[in-house]
Amino acid sequence: MKKYLGLLKYSKPYRTNIFLYFLFTLLSIVFSVVSIGMLFPFMDIIFTGGALVTQKPEAALNAASMLKSLQYYLSQIIIAHDKLYALGAVCIFIIVSVFLKNLFVYLTYYAMSPIRNGVMVQLRNDIYNKILNLPIGYFTEQRKGDLMSRMTEDTGELEGAVANTLIGLIKDPITIIFYLFVLLFLSPKLSLILLILLPVAGFIIGKLSKSLKRNSNLAAEKSAEGFGILEETLSSMRIIKAFTAEDLIQKKFVTVNQELFNIKNKLNYRRDLASPVSELLGIVVLCVILWFGGSIILQNKDLGLSGPSFIVYIALFSQIISPAKSLTTAFYSMQRGTTALNRIDQIMQAPNTIIDKPDAIELNSFKNSIEFRNVNFYYNDTPILKNINLVIEKGKTIAFVGSSGAGKSTLADLVPRFHDISGGELLIDGVSIKNYTLKSLRQQISIVTQEPLLFNDTIYNNITLGKRNASNEEVEDAAKVANAYNFIVQKENGFQSNIGDRGGKLSGGERQRLTIARAILKNPPILILDEATSALDTESEKLVQDAINNMMQNRTSIVIAHRLSTIRHADEIIVLKKGEIAERGTHEGLLAQNGIYKNLVEMQEVK
Repeated sequence: MKKYLGLLKYSKPYRTNIFLYFLFTLLSIVFSVVSIGMLFPFMDIIFTGGALVTQKPEAALNAASMLKSLQYYLSQIIIAHDKLYALGAVCIFIIVSVFLKNLFVYLTYYAMSPIRNGVMVQLRNDIYNKILNLPIGYFTEQRKGDLMSRMTEDTGELEGAVANTLIGLIKDPITIIFYLFVLLFLSPKLSLILLILLPVAGFIIGKLSKSLKRNSNLAAEKSAEGFGILEETLSSMRIIKAFTAEDLIQKKFVTVNQELFNIKNKLNYRRDLASPVSELLGIVVLCVILWFGGSIILQNKDLGLSGPSFIVYIALFSQIISPAKSLTTAFYSMQRGTTALNRIDQIMQAPNTIIDKPDAIELNSFKNSIEFRNVNFYYNDTPILKNINLVIEKGKTIAFVGSSGAGKSTLADLVPRFHDISGGELLIDGVSIKNYTLKSLRQQISIVTQEPLLFNDTIYNNITLGKRNASNEEVEDAAKVANAYNFIVQKENGFQSNIGDRGGKLSGGERQRLTIARAILKNPPILILDEATSALDTESEKLVQDAINNMMQNRTSIVIAHRLSTIRHADEIIVLKKGEIAERGTHEGLLAQNGIYKNLVEMQEVK
């Protein structure tokens, strides 16, 4: 319940709606009581031949006096006209009361809708913003399918739970309390039985719901697992088909889906049991009161109620059964919603260690150098980089080479603070990069990765990702430098052509040249090129490499090289082995050392 109360912060913009919701709820309950409670005293006079009340009773704050007053006014109508006229008046009165009751019921939903939807919209925004701001390392430990499940399935589950909870834990308790107050007013003696029996019924219902939260958590986990399989299937369709693994993947998905089916059935069995059990318990309580009160009246003992008043009492109590059913359903929904909220909260509470310092300064320009001083980096207590000492002067090209797992990409990722160093210092222009704001630091850097990462959008919007206010001329110039202009203008819609999911409508070389055009348009002083040509064919590689050479002019470049032929002219080549600098120097100098680098070159030449 505490976590649910935490959602109240999202309802602050809707204070007026909350006030109206409470007001309309109270009014709907009042007219519900009026439409039922006022019927039976009138019927007693009109149909059963009850004596007319000709003398106005003294005003008193008790049920008998108030009912007597109503009978007096009805008697006056009968005396002035006749019973048929009075019956018509009663019917009109009931119709108006029921109309007003249902009008205010509708208005409660009208007032509630912006609250419910507004809370969920803001919650989704906050989850998405949190995901955008979490460090890269967080996503290496999480399955994308699980994150997608929390953004969709869990927020959807929570939305339904919030709606039921707001109605069931606000409107229904108000309704029950109001009716109980009226019943206490009508007969404190009978109502004492209610106060004893209702907690017993609530205890029984609470016992039935114990396992709901555990099963809800299992359902959420299985749903996330299914999302993960779906995400992997969509992103690996070529491999699945190439290895004829359709049956294997299908079996995997069907198994998870069947497990989800079984768990959800158990959940629904428990949830659906709430309504009939609560209704049965309500009828049991009603019958106990009916028997107890009826026996007293039939024995002509004092209960404080006449026969018609007792019928009113029973009718009013019957109106408690429906909100009691809704209340139990809301309780079950809250249990399921709590599971969803816990899963969402795991994202919201995930620590974001890479943040700006309170006194962080702006890095407005890169002037001198990037310096690694005894830099160490650990991942889950496993050393990845050890004692890295390196200075990258402005305008120089530095290449990182080494076998897979040597730490090349990790070392480059430290510069834009995708990860924070575990020890030592990383400086830009003599200042620790932790002292710069993240935004200003990353504005000085462009990255071109081995896998071209593009969005399902137009060519123009993909190129302008890092500079959204660029002119058409600037975009075209960037495309020309990246050797992308010719193929772009040959598209039917030119720069406004949609490139499909992850740029699927383009070839590998075309996708890579778009990422280069994007980096060129941003026009940063620092470039990080992470094996940007390793996945291309020879023709595409030449076009892309020419584009890269154009882009690297007058910039400081960090190149992670797979094909060593592309880094022959680097100012310095850093050979990494198991997270340490094993060799360093120019291409010719490293060949002369007859060490690791020379072996790597010879292996590629043999290939």
